[in-house]
Amino acid sequence: MFKSRWWVVLASFLGLIVGSGAIEVFVTGVFIKPLSHDLHMGRGVITSAMGLANITTAIMAAVTGRWMDKYGVRVVLLPLLLWFALVTSSFALLVPSGVILLMLLFGLQGMGGQTPMPYAKMITARFDDRRGFALGLALAGTGVGTALLPQYSHFLLQHWGWRVGYVGIGIAIIVLSFIPVLLWFGEAPEMRLQRQKGSVERQRLPGLEFSAVARTPKFWLLGVAFFCADMAINGTLIHVVPMLTDRGISISMAVGVMSGVGLALISGRVIAGYLMDRIFAAYIVIFFLLCPMVGIAILGFRVPGIGPALGTILLGVGIGAEVDLIAYLISRYFGIKAFGVMYGIMMALAALANAAGNNLMGWCFQLLHSYRPALVVMEVLLAIAVVIQSTMGQYRYPVVKPGKSSELQGEAVAQ
Repeated sequence: MFKSRWWVVLASFLGLIVGSGAIEVFVTGVFIKPLSHDLHMGRGVITSAMGLANITTAIMAAVTGRWMDKYGVRVVLLPLLLWFALVTSSFALLVPSGVILLMLLFGLQGMGGQTPMPYAKMITARFDDRRGFALGLALAGTGVGTALLPQYSHFLLQHWGWRVGYVGIGIAIIVLSFIPVLLWFGEAPEMRLQRQKGSVERQRLPGLEFSAVARTPKFWLLGVAFFCADMAINGTLIHVVPMLTDRGISISMAVGVMSGVGLALISGRVIAGYLMDRIFAAYIVIFFLLCPMVGIAILGFRVPGIGPALGTILLGVGIGAEVDLIAYLISRYFGIKAFGVMYGIMMALAALANAAGNNLMGWCFQLLHSYRPALVVMEVLLAIAVVIQSTMGQYRYPVVKPGKSSELQGEAVAQ
């Protein structure tokens, strides 16, 4: 019943609604001020604790990429999802001035492995000619999470407080991620056969071994560009709700603005995915980096009227494309033979970038009582990413025309 590869896309879409990015960035953005008030901790302290989650996410991304190459996606992902749900619910146990417990829980949460990596890995293996579109559809789930999770979190916060809110988020992880992965991430017979045959069959997959990729400057340049973009976009978005409420905007309106980010994110991912199959992806990356540059400028200069909403939505357009774009780019430049390791490293860099950007914004406010100096740094980082993307050459592994067997060969890497 669930043999079609499009069930994998649906499961990925649902799972990423409650991905670590959506929860750590947008749920925390809603809860950060009541957390700071109730726990008697500054925003800098809380963002430092969040940085531990990013660091452990980085470590786990690199490790789980290899595990999934060897054992399969679902068998590795399911226990990680249970862990992520349990630890997220455990935030209800936080106590005032309990900095150590706060640090511990954030660090354990980062080990949940609920990043786009396993979903992108499965889809990249299942699709070739429609890979960009499939990635765009699946990773649009993060946009839905961005639109719905702030509203859901605000509803829980208003009616039962942030402690019950975290329990509600944990339940959502089980319903939207664990169950769909359990049902729809089954291993196709061809994939199981090829994986079980081991390294001999693996050599037939298109792409470079990671030992060769690691010696390629282009891979690390992509990593630098991805790091800069993630640090700027996610680091700013985490603080949008407190930034706007500090300016006198009601929390309900600020949360509504964040929901608008979700809609922009959905559009960005689907449009970028559609275009990647038709236009050189580096050009698309540049466009989706210029949008958040304009958005940060609008927020930094405090443009009145629709400025806060417009600036935040332009940020959302940027975050709506970079994750699936990097998955597509590494598959086209380096193939899919070592995709799990390559994408795991990129997700590790993304997690470290989130920690760096979040801490820069949090401590900038705590020490200087203003976000503006940090926003200037974010603009510079995005400019660096644009320059790097403008130097990328043509694909080494372009789309295989219909009638060839690349897609079937590629399926082996997913599990």
